[in-house]
Parts: sequence; C-alpha cells; structure tokens
Amino acid sequence: MSDVKLPKSLKAVLLPGISQEDRFLSTRDLIAETSYRIVDPDSNSIWGYIAIDNTQRGPGLGGIRMVQDLSLNEISRLARVMTVKNSSACLPYGGAKAGITLKSFELTDNSAIREELIENLADCLFELSAYVPAPDMGTNENDIQIIYNNHTRKLGTQKHSRGGAGRPVEKGGIPIDDWELTAHGLFSAIKALESRDETLDLSRTKFIVQGFGNVGAPTALKLQESGATLVGASDINIALWNPNGLDVQALDKIRRNPGGLNNYPFEVNRKFSSDKLDWLLEAPCDILIPSARPDAITARNMDRIQCRYVLQGANTPSSKPVEYYLHHRRNILSLTDFIVNAGGVIGCAVERKISIDDSYAEKVKRMGIRTYAEKLINNTISKNVCEIYARMRKNSNNIFRDSAWELALERLKTQEVWL
Repeated sequence: MSDVKLPKSLKAVLLPGISQEDRFLSTRDLIAETSYRIVDPDSNSIWGYIAIDNTQRGPGLGGIRMVQDLSLNEISRLARVMTVKNSSACLPYGGAKAGITLKSFELTDNSAIREELIENLADCLFELSAYVPAPDMGTNENDIQIIYNNHTRKLGTQKHSRGGAGRPVEKGGIPIDDWELTAHGLFSAIKALESRDETLDLSRTKFIVQGFGNVGAPTALKLQESGATLVGASDINIALWNPNGLDVQALDKIRRNPGGLNNYPFEVNRKFSSDKLDWLLEAPCDILIPSARPDAITARNMDRIQCRYVLQGANTPSSKPVEYYLHHRRNILSLTDFIVNAGGVIGCAVERKISIDDSYAEKVKRMGIRTYAEKLINNTISKNVCEIYARMRKNSNNIFRDSAWELALERLKTQEVWL
C-alpha cells in the first residue's frame, strides 16, 4: 500500500514579487521576474516551487529537481544560474528552475504513482508558457517525455516547442545523462584551461570527485583517459580516499548498485561515513570537482581546501565571497558553474531546435546528432573559458566568476545565438 497520497491536481500560484524600488541595484537587467508555489488546490499543501528569473533572450529554460529538502530560495538561486548559463552560451533562452518535494521514496522509481505525479505537474506547467523544463537532480528523460506528451495532446500537434527538452533518444530527444553531455563540457573546460595555464598538466594531475554520479563519474573517466589520477570519490553512502589512486572503472560499475560506492572491492587509505562525506573535500589534490548539491565549499571549510583548481560540476557549489577568498588568499582558481557545466543545457537547446526547424534538423542529422552536440559544447565552453581567462589576465583583481558575469551580462543584451 502506498505511503503517499497524491493530489488530484497541482496548481501554480503566483507569489508576490519583492519591490525593487528602494534597492540600490547596479544590474537592473537581472531582477527576478516571477515565482510560483506549486500547491494541491484541494488541501493547499505545498508540493514545490517554480522560479522564472529572466526571459530577455527567450523563455526560461531550466531543470526540474525532485528532492526531499526544497526551498524557494534554492530554486530561485538556481534559476538565476540558468539565466547567466544560457546567456553565456549564446542560447535563445532565459533562466528558470522548478522543484518538487520528494514526499516518499516511492516516487524515486518509474512507477505508476510517479507517472501520476508528473502528469499532474505537466498540467500545471502547461499554463506557464515562459518556462521550458528539463531533467535535473531526481528527475529523468522519461519524466520530461510525460510532460511533452501531455503538451502534445493539449496542443493537438506533434511539432511544437512546448513540453521541455532532454527526452529519450528514441522519442527524438537528446539524452543528457546517457550521452554524458555535462561531463563532456566539464572536460572541455579543463582542457581549455590546460591550453592557457602552463602550470596545469592533466597527465600529472590528481583529482577528487564529490558526487560520483551521472556527472562526476563520466568526468572522472574522461580525466583518467588523459592520464589524471582519481584519488577521492563520494556518493550519498560513503567517501573514499586513496592517494595512490582509485579504480575509476570499478567505481563506475558499482555506482548504481544498492549501497553504491560501499561496494568498492579494492583497498583504500580512508573511508568517511555518510555523516562525514564533506571531509573528502579537504583531502589534498590538484583538481576538486564538486558535483552534488549547492554550497559544498563555504566559510566553514574554505581554509581547509587543498587543491589548485575547483571545477564546478554542480550548480552553486560555492558563493562569490568564498571564491574571492580561495583565489586571493589561497591561490585556488574556481571555474564557475554557469560556464563550465553548461553541456546539458546546450544539448537541450539543440534538441528543441531540431524539433521545430526542419532545415536545422537535417544539418545536424547529417553530422550525427551526438557528434554535433558534443562539438558545439566543446567549442562553446572552450571559447568561453579562454575568453574569461584572458579577461582575468588583464584585470588581476577579478576572479573567474567576475569575468564570467561580465561576459554573461554583455550577451544578455544581444540576440547572438551559437546553435
């Protein structure tokens, strides 16, 4: 018997905006537009939030996450990240984000009860034409397909630009996780930095991955192929550290099994239990890759971080003040999330254009959809990293995020598109 009672329907209730009249704002282009509470209209119970941050370049594109602990503040912060991520990558989209509270672990499976919840969410999202959903933490390509099918029925046509992106490949989508597009972008970023920073040599580099999942695992495999050594890895169960190296292939094989990295068959130097996972962030390495939840590096641990580079696989794993401290006091360069982990959203943009533009679809299919997407991701992220690095060299006070932010705001005012 199910331990969760699903609502008969879900409704997006507009939340009052915060007045900006008395604020001293230096960037009026980035005032959040609208936010919503997702509620059960029968009981008024809250099931989640939607934040549409900015639509200057187009509708707000951003993922739906399904997690236990969810707040409007987190969703709003992530929506802002999507605004500058899409702008920096010259995509015809603004920024948005949605979140559903995981009220039962029954909803983690692709079960009938989950499908019913996603169907209700699809009805809710259909009313918000300014939001384009995609997969995120806790959701997947099948969820987006349910939303897409829902909108197809309502619109009465298979050819439309509603219903999201990141659908299964057999349905005409681009599977972001299966094709490892976010990891492809992260690897492109660190390779671009290697071409500009003579002190970085991946073949002699040790790295740590916090969050050995759909982003962290393929990133580790790509780095290992370049000669780098994985010395630390964690999931929700355990953190492992071995200064002589971990077997990336073995970790990748077990990460989806019950218990995850607990099943690692080889010897390690140290293990940290689920309540001490953050300790791995403090282990010595050259490249630290936080690929889990926001705020992994904060004022609590920034003095104990022992790396040369932070490659931000997760969204908002640290804040601007923390990155200033790391750069100017610790000589640690942190490569900002909205630049380096844009691979997934670039793939979503390609999928959506294929679905509505026949001539573009023909061009992409001639090259091969995956090949085209990977090439676009590599070119976009590499170009941005090199541009930002050059700007930092001209202004030594700037951290990576400063120059990235400047770039994003410049492109927010243009309609330049790189698809």
